[in-house]
Amino acid sequence: MSTERTFIAIKPDGVQRGLIGEIIKRFEQKGFKLVAMKLIHASADHLRQHYADLKEKPFFSGLIKYMSSGPVVAMVWEGLGAVKTGRVMLGETNPADSKPGTIRGDYCIQIDRNIIHGSDSVDSAKEEISLWFTPEELVSYTSCAESWIY
Repeated sequence: MSTERTFIAIKPDGVQRGLIGEIIKRFEQKGFKLVAMKLIHASADHLRQHYADLKEKPFFSGLIKYMSSGPVVAMVWEGLGAVKTGRVMLGETNPADSKPGTIRGDYCIQIDRNIIHGSDSVDSAKEEISLWFTPEELVSYTSCAESWIY
């Protein structure tokens, strides 16, 4: 496993329900480093780019409407195996299939209101990070790497 970055977004229902701190806490306690974060009300055009791979799905327009209905917390997390571990922490896309202890298993019951998004591969993480953040917005920990435990 190597150090990598992943894109995590708390969706409008997670923001509305006040779960931002709990979700950040879980990633911090796992040992990941927060590289970037912003609260943003994403436009429908921005979200169409983000979810372009789903544009042919019947739920696409509903997804864009839901994701643009309120603010999103966009984040970049860094650490060993951040993409795979992040996905495990999120739980299954369908909360009914998510185990207790995962974010979706603990906090949601509807597939179309599933609180959080996480990159599904290193390549998609790179694309998503560049879509949501400029390089200048990403913090580098290389100068203090020797003082970090992880």
